Amino acid sequence: MGEERVVLGIDDLRELPQATRVARTSRDGILLLEEHRDRAIDELWLDHDLGGEDSIMPVVTLLEEAAFDGRPFDIGTIVVHSANPAGAETVVRVLRRWGYRVRRGGA
Repeated sequence: MGEERVVLGIDDLRELPQATRVARTSRDGILLLEEHRDRAIDELWLDHDLGGEDSIMPVVTLLEEAAFDGRPFDIGTIVVHSANPAGAETVVRVLRRWGYRVRRGGA
């Protein structure tokens, strides 16, 4: 038997049936990633706007800092899905710059 795929999602509203775990705020998203720090993550689904003043940017900063320190998270693919096209493009651009495999998903 193979290991179960690890698919994490950070999104305030959407149901993410493909995700094995979902965080609804950037703070909870950071905690979720820290739980998986030394494990492979098959997919990470990110929404830009997380309700109110919250956004995915604190999570993006965590991923950037890890890559800067030479210990990027082991993530197969990051999927950015957002109804905010400018915010989503910022996330894609920043994470690609640090060597993460990133693609845009549907809004």
